[in-house]
Order: sequence, then structure tokens, then C-alpha cells
Amino acid sequence: MSESTKASSAADQDRVDVLVVGAGVTGIYQLYRAREAGFSAKLVEAGTGVGGTWYWNRYPEARFDSESYTYGYLFSKELWEEWEWSERFAGQPEIERYFNYVVDRFDLRRDIVFGAKVTATVYDEPSGTWTVRTSDGAEHRSRFVVAATGILSVPFIPDIPGRGDFRGEQHHTGLWPKAPVDFSGKRVALIGTGSSGVQIVPAIADEVASLTVYQKVADWLTPLNNAPIAPEEQAELKANFESIRETLNTSPSGFLHQITMRSGLDDSPEQRQEFYEQRWNGPGFTKLSEHYMDMTTNPTVNAEWCEFLAGKIRGIVKDPGTAEKLIPKGHGYGGRRPPFGTGYYETYNKPNVFLVDLNETPITRITETGVETAEGAQEIDIIIWATGYDFGTGALNRLGVRGRGGLALEEYWEDGPRTYLGVAAAGFPNFFFPGGPHGALGNNPRYSGDQVDFVVDALVHTRERGHDVIEVTAAAEDEWTDKMNSSGDLSSFLKSSYFYGANIPGKPVRQLLNPTGRWALQEMIAAIQRDEYATFVFSKATKEA
Repeated sequence: MSESTKASSAADQDRVDVLVVGAGVTGIYQLYRAREAGFSAKLVEAGTGVGGTWYWNRYPEARFDSESYTYGYLFSKELWEEWEWSERFAGQPEIERYFNYVVDRFDLRRDIVFGAKVTATVYDEPSGTWTVRTSDGAEHRSRFVVAATGILSVPFIPDIPGRGDFRGEQHHTGLWPKAPVDFSGKRVALIGTGSSGVQIVPAIADEVASLTVYQKVADWLTPLNNAPIAPEEQAELKANFESIRETLNTSPSGFLHQITMRSGLDDSPEQRQEFYEQRWNGPGFTKLSEHYMDMTTNPTVNAEWCEFLAGKIRGIVKDPGTAEKLIPKGHGYGGRRPPFGTGYYETYNKPNVFLVDLNETPITRITETGVETAEGAQEIDIIIWATGYDFGTGALNRLGVRGRGGLALEEYWEDGPRTYLGVAAAGFPNFFFPGGPHGALGNNPRYSGDQVDFVVDALVHTRERGHDVIEVTAAAEDEWTDKMNSSGDLSSFLKSSYFYGANIPGKPVRQLLNPTGRWALQEMIAAIQRDEYATFVFSKATKEA
């Protein structure tokens, strides 16, 4: 066999119908659905294991704040019955075990390439195919690319002077090492108090010599209220799979929660206080999703709920000054993504835990031995960066995507994402990104699952009609993008939130969610399918792949 023939044979082996990028909750489901639909498929993953966010985020006390069984997959009754979640909100080790179980249970691992970070994704117009290059030196050819890279996959660390000079350990919660970090007797600085920061603070406080928490914005944190799942509840979950799946597949939030269908002002002040107490003691997102229907829209109800929460903080935190720093100023509940914690406020009663308000005392630089603020230097052994992510578009803009005519995705989205249904973009044929911008709102796996199903159905439609290429029209993209950018009043989230990209210096502040909600997305998908995908253009490749 000649060298050219060998090269051609190797290229054929690397050619598939569908190449999936990312082995998180969305990518695993995408690989499963593509294979079930009869496509040859492969998945490339930068890490050495599956789980996506739940592979990289392995810091102490990392866990769900969606109920475990509502986050997992619903495509298999057998899987639902076989796997038992031990807690209402499972921790990272159990979550990672779950994703590995799913991959092996459905024999998906044979089609996953690990340690393969995508460096270039280039479209060839004549053949209607994509070439994807990865960090391991491999080159993959496919008809379709589905970038299931997620919205929380590019950790952000602020550019503070001197960060590279620090001689101690530094870790971002979203890139946590597999080997346990030894905190015993260490002086630790934690920067950032979002969903990750509030989980790790109480988890390490008793190990460290000192823990200094640097807070930029206080959030309305409420208790997660986690608990083991008792045997009788396990039996009930298994027995009610069909009805649970139906609810989760149609719920606007992707939860089993039921909104309270009355205004807060319909209750007396005493009834409202009792209701607030119930919400405080309820699990996770029920503080938002089972609240009064007008809690986020009625300023009176929202302010009263916030004052109730402020009273809880003042009652838990013994030092009045610290308590006031922990009470948010300038935004009500639902203005930012609410975090949930266990023992977070109580931790500030420990003598070795300190809170620094960065608005009063900003960090001026990182030194070789610690953190320097406007009030002086502090020696630190370990810095934890709990500073969030380049949300929504961060990972997609780093894939080196080059569409029709060499169009660069990161340049096309220079002023913010332009999408259709949050899954496709004009000028990028045969390229999809479920779970990306303009799609995620509520319980992410439920929304991204809707999008994966739509993508697979669109690919089947393309195949059945003998086409090679599917591309959304510019008019459809314009209409959807304009709808996303003009629907901000349907959401309570402030433009200062990372849901608008406001946490990344230089990033355009644009809508990164879908404020119209899941029902609107599902209705539009159904209409598109009835119209035979009229918002897409289909064609045949002019050259053999």
C-alpha cells in the first residue's frame, strides 16, 4: 500500500457523520442521540474523563443545587431505575460516577477521545465537511460538528498585578486538581463569593489556620437544605418515572417545583412571614421557583422578602459589621443568579475566618508571599480563585471555528452572540452548539436536552431528504437574536450579571440567556418542524467528502 493510500485510509477512519465536542451532560446526550439515530459519531474531550463541569469542578463540597434526579438523564427508564442518587443534591464525586456509569452503560466510551482539546474547527465549502484539529495532533473529519462545550467551561481569573509572582499554591474552582489540596494549617485567601465560593468556604474553614474571603458583590444566599434520599423516596421516584419525566420535559423551569399561583399581596403580612419561613426551609431553587408568582416583579414583595433574608443574616452572623457586608446592596432577590449554601453565614462566626469587602478595601496586587490591599499586605499560602467563567460564548469562541468563506466565529460574535434557537448561526453550515448562548435558563440539562433533540431531528431531516448541508438563514437568525436582545424585561437578571457577560473585561454586555423561556422555545421548535425546517437552507455538496 502506498503512503498516499495509507494516509487516505487513516483519514477515512477519522471521518464520521457527527463530531461532538465536549463530554459534559450535553455532549454525552448528543453522542447517545446521534448514535441512536444511525449516525457514525465521535466525541472529543479536552479532559481525561467525562462529566464536563462536574469533571473539572472537584473542589471541596462541590455539588448540585438542582435536585440530583432532575439533573440526570431521562432517555432510559432502565437507567433511572438502576441508578440511585444518595442525596437530594449530590456531591461532585457521586456526580462524576454517574456520568461514567452512563457512558459505560450505553457503550459510549469507545467513541470518546480524551485529552483532545480542540484547536481549530474549519469548514470546507465544496465538500460540506468540517476538519477539527486537536491538541494531541489528531485531525478529525466530519459532516456535522456539534460543539457541546457548555456555558461554564472557561474559568476566568481577573488580571490582578503580580499574580504570576505568587510563590504559593493557586487554584481556580473550575480547574481544581485531582489530587486533594492540603489545607491543614494553611493561610488561605478565597477571592469570589458566587456559587462555588460559598460552597468551599464552610468546607475548609475548620482545616485552615486562617481563611480570608474577598467579596466583590454580596448575593442573596439561602440554605441549600440538602438531605439523604430515604428508601421510601427512592421507591417513589422509581414508581413515578413516567409522570416525573413528563413534568420535567414540560416544566418551564426544568424542575419538579410548582410556582405559588398568587401574589404576595394576596396574603396578610403574617401569612407572608410564615410563607417566607417555609421558603427559607425549602430545598434549593424552590426559593425562586416556588415563591409568590410576583416575587421578582413586584417591588413591594421582593423588598419584603429581601428584608426577611437580611434579618436571617443578622440573626446568624454575630458580628454586626460582618453581617452588614454580607447583606446585598443595590439588587433584590433574583437580580443575580442566587447561590445556595450550607453553613455559609455561620462560618463567619469562627475566629479564623475573615471577610474583606473589595468595594471598601480593594486588592492592589498579589505579591510573592500573599495579597496586598489598600490596608496593607497579608501573607498567604494558598489562593483560591472562585471568580467564575467566561459565560455562554467563552468556549465556543476558543474553538478556532472558521465557517463559510473563512468567517471566524469569534469575530462574527464580536458584538455579542448571534444565534438561531441558541443552536445555530448563519454562515456556519452543519455546525450546532446546544447548551450555548441564548439557550440555557433554569435547569440546564433540561434546556440543553431540548436543543440536542432538535439538532438530531434536523440532522435526520437533512439525511432523509438526500442533502449534505443544512444552514440557518440570516433572516431567521436576525429575528431570533433581536428577540433575545429585546426580551430582557422578561428576566429579573441585571445587566451587571455574568448572564450578560459583564464579569469579563472588554466583553460586550449582551443577552446570553433566553428570557422568553422554555415553553416559547419548545413551541417554536414544534412550529419549525411542522414547516419542514423552512428557516434553514438545504443543499448538496459539490465535491465528494
